[in-house]
Amino acid sequence: MHLKFQDTQATTTEQLNSTEQESHSQPSRPSSVAEAVVKMLKEMGVEYAFGVSGGAIAPIWAALHQSSMQVLHFRHEAGAAFAAIEAYFASDRPVVVFTTTGPGITNALTGLLAARWEGAKVIFVSASTSAPQRGRWACQETSTYTMPSAGIFTSGTIFHYATTLESSDELPEVARRIALGLGQPGGFVAHISIPANIQTSSINTSLPRVTLSQAAATASEETIAECVRLLSEEPFAIWVGFGARGAVEEIRQLAERTGAAVMCSPRAKGIFPEDHPQFVGVTGFGGHESVFRYMREQRPRQILVLGTRLGEFTSFWNPDMIPRQGFLHVDIDPEIPGTAYPSTETFAIQSDVRIFLKNLLKNLLENSGRSQTIVLPQFKRDVIKPRAVGLVRPELLMDVIQQVIVDGSDAVVMAESGNSFAWVIHLLRFTTPNRYRIGNGFGSMGHFVTGVVGAALARNGKAVAIVGDGAMLMNSEVNTAVKYQIPAVWIVLNDGRYNICEQGIAYLGFNNVDATIPQADFVKIAQGMGAEGIRVEKETDVQVALEKAIAANGPFVVDVIIDPTQIAPTQSRNLSLILQGATNY
Repeated sequence: MHLKFQDTQATTTEQLNSTEQESHSQPSRPSSVAEAVVKMLKEMGVEYAFGVSGGAIAPIWAALHQSSMQVLHFRHEAGAAFAAIEAYFASDRPVVVFTTTGPGITNALTGLLAARWEGAKVIFVSASTSAPQRGRWACQETSTYTMPSAGIFTSGTIFHYATTLESSDELPEVARRIALGLGQPGGFVAHISIPANIQTSSINTSLPRVTLSQAAATASEETIAECVRLLSEEPFAIWVGFGARGAVEEIRQLAERTGAAVMCSPRAKGIFPEDHPQFVGVTGFGGHESVFRYMREQRPRQILVLGTRLGEFTSFWNPDMIPRQGFLHVDIDPEIPGTAYPSTETFAIQSDVRIFLKNLLKNLLENSGRSQTIVLPQFKRDVIKPRAVGLVRPELLMDVIQQVIVDGSDAVVMAESGNSFAWVIHLLRFTTPNRYRIGNGFGSMGHFVTGVVGAALARNGKAVAIVGDGAMLMNSEVNTAVKYQIPAVWIVLNDGRYNICEQGIAYLGFNNVDATIPQADFVKIAQGMGAEGIRVEKETDVQVALEKAIAANGPFVVDVIIDPTQIAPTQSRNLSLILQGATNY
C-alpha cells in the first residue's frame, strides 16, 4: 500500500491575503495546525468525518467544513463512532470521528473501543485544554489534572496509537505513525488530541511527501508445503471468519476442489454461500445444530480456520468443535492462533488469508482430501405462514425480511446486539458477501441503530438495521439521518422489554428480575423528527410494511409489535454463562 503526503509548508499571513484571483487559481496551503491535520487526513484517503461539535474543537470543525470531506454532525458522540465503523466497512476507507473536550471524549469511547474490536480504521480527533488553563478548572477541562491519561491519550487497548499534539513540530512524526498504521493489514484506531490553542497555531514545519510501502503478511513456501501435506491426507473442514472476507473466490475454489465442508462464524455469513451444498451451518451464538451433527458424524482430521479468533461467540470454546488432529489457523495477527483452544494442537500461519489461499491452491492437487461422503448435514427449516390473529412472531418476521430485503433488494442488513442478532444469525441466509453485518465481539447495544446511518451513507444506498426496542431507545440517530436524507431503515422488534435479558435470566435460574420497558411508539417518535414510519401489529401486514420501507427514499422506521413469548435461539450463550458460574442452580 502506498500513502503519499503533500508538502504542507506554512505560509505567511501576507501570502494568504494575496489577490482573490490567485486564491481561486491555486489551492491554498494550510496556515494552521487544524488545517494541516485535516489536509493530512484527506490525503490519507478520508472522505467522511462524523462527530459532535463544541467550542474547544471549533478550529478543527471549521477546517473539516472547508475541506472536501463530507462532514456529518451527529446527536451523540458514540453514535458518530459507531457510524464511522460501518462507513469504514462499507467504503474500505478510514473515517474521522471528532469531538470536543471532556464528555465529548468519554462519550465516544464505547464506539471507539468497538472499532478496535471490529477491526475498523478510524481516526479520532479530539480537543484538549490549552496548557495555560490546565489545572485551573477550565470548562470541560481535559488534562492530566482532571482525566486519566493512560489508555485514552496514550497507545494501549483502545488506541493502536494515541498522542496529544503540543506543537506543530510534532506533525511529521504523527503523520508518519498514522500512515504506517493505516497501511498495515487489519484495523487501526488512532487518537490525536489537540489543545485549542495549538489548533489555531501557525505551522512551523512541513509535512514532506512520504511514500510508505507495506507488504501483506504471507506464509513461507515451507509452510504452504506443510499445509498441502496435512490437508491432502484426509477430508478436512473450513471454518470461515470475518477476517476472510477478502478471499471469497479462493474459499469457494478450495472448497469445491477438495469437497471440504464449510462452516462460518456468526460475523462471516455470506462469505461462503449459505445455500451451497457444502455449507454445514453457522457456529457459535445463534448457530445451527447441523454443525454439531457434522462434527459428530463426520469429524474431520483437520479444520482450516480462516480469519476468526474462535472466541466465545464463535465457538463457545466447545470441545465438540475440535477436529481429530487439530487446527490449521490462518490469521494476520500472530497472537490469535491457539488462544481459543490452548490445549489443542494448532499449526499457526501468519498470513493474509487471500494470499495464503492463492498459494495453497497453486500447490494443492485436484481432489486433495476429498471425502467419499458427499452428503453433508445442512440447516433447514420450513417457512411459516402468516396467522390472522396474535402478535408477530419473530420467525415470521425473519421469513419476510428474507423475501423482501435479503432476496428482493441489494440492501446491506445489520443486526443489533440482543435477541435481534440471535434471530438474524439463525434464520436469515446470505448467498453473497458484503450484505450483512453484526458486531458480536464487543457487542455494544447502540452499535447498529446508529451504525446503519454510516453504512447507508458510505454505500450510497439502502442499509437496514434489525434492532430491539431497548437499543432503539438508547441511541438511534434517526434525526441525523433525517438531516442528511440518508436512506437508512430501522426494523424494530418491539416487545416492551430487554428480552434477551428476561429470557436469559430465567434460563439461569434467577426470578423476580424486571427487564420490562414501557412500550414506545417508534413511528410517532420517527415522525416527530421528520422520518417516515409504519407500525405493524399483525403478521398479515408485515410484507407490505417492509416493501414500503425498502421503497422509501429517506429514513424509515418499521415498528413491529412482536410476541415476547417466542424464545430466541440463545441457548448456547446461556449454557456458556452457566459454565462460567452465572447461575442460581
